[in-house]
Amino acid sequence: MPAFVVDTNVYVSAMRSEEWNQALARFQRRFAPFLFQHSAVAQEILVGARDEAGYREFHEDWIQPFESVGRVITPSHTVWTRAALILVRLVQAGARSRGGFTRGFLNDCLIAASARDIGFTLVTADTADFSLIRTVEPRFQFTTPWPG
Repeated sequence: MPAFVVDTNVYVSAMRSEEWNQALARFQRRFAPFLFQHSAVAQEILVGARDEAGYREFHEDWIQPFESVGRVITPSHTVWTRAALILVRLVQAGARSRGGFTRGFLNDCLIAASARDIGFTLVTADTADFSLIRTVEPRFQFTTPWPG
């Protein structure tokens, strides 16, 4: 059974829609032993808080469950440099311009490099960016919600 990391966009959809929230909860129950949180996803969730109370609530609801069972993936130096290589390859291929990417896209490259290094599958609704990344990092695996 592969390990999974859920991307930020899936959590945001779950926060905004009861249908997505229920689907995420079902997925989490079914695959609990195989679920991990990525530090970049945790950061993206937490910076979405409007204030410190919201930060604490987001942390308790979405981050703490992974921290409490030791299932947080924090990128190594090797992963950070691989993420840079992904960006260099995309610029070289003309798919991105130097400096022409957002912080979110940088995080996407970091998550993809982590997935390649560790071997997890990313669950994401962002197929455009991750398909582009996979053109230069074919060993990276992702799937749309809800696998299995």
